Amino acid sequence: MNKTLMAAAAGTLAGILATTQVAGPLLAQEDMRGSNVYEQLDLFGDIFERIRAQYVEEVDEADLIEAAINGMLTSLDPHSSYLSPEDASAMRVQTRGEFGGLGIEVTQEDG
Repeated sequence: MNKTLMAAAAGTLAGILATTQVAGPLLAQEDMRGSNVYEQLDLFGDIFERIRAQYVEEVDEADLIEAAINGMLTSLDPHSSYLSPEDASAMRVQTRGEFGGLGIEVTQEDG
């Protein structure tokens, strides 16, 4: 009985030790990643405020934010972009109806 209790206690202690040695660094790494995102967002906010306060011309804040959102999306791939609510509404009006086509792209490589 004593040996079983001693083995269970040693196993529990080993499990706790292994968990803190493995999980601790992983959690710290996740915290660093999360804080890095917030640091970047703080930097974005600082730059936004500096542009508002010190740019040579007055800027429209909504246009700045819209351009930042569009910049994020266009950095993903050539097909992603942001449409403002007005532009999205205008596109819906223009694209009503039926369209046909293959959606192919022709390019030239090596001459």
